[in-house]
Amino acid sequence: MNNSEYNKAEDAVNNTENSLKNAADNAKWKIEDLADKAKDYINEKRSNDQEASQEDWFDKVKNNASDAWEDIKDKANDAWEKTKDAAEDVKAEWNKKTN
Repeated sequence: MNNSEYNKAEDAVNNTENSLKNAADNAKWKIEDLADKAKDYINEKRSNDQEASQEDWFDKVKNNASDAWEDIKDKANDAWEKTKDAAEDVKAEWNKKTN
């Protein structure tokens, strides 16, 4: 097996890693932003003469985390399939050369 085939498999693994990192980095609300988002939520409720509640806030965070998880899961699935396909291509190429 030549270096280009190994490189192809290595690139697929690297792309998987980068895809997952990007999905996590691009989550709608990062942990660092939660305090600011909480302040915005409280101020929005006050400006609308409504009462802010911790339960409502947690529901908003939970819904956002659920959306982020779905995005990450989709990226992880894509990465898995691409890596699996590249590994199968390398294996097929290896079998051709050894038969």
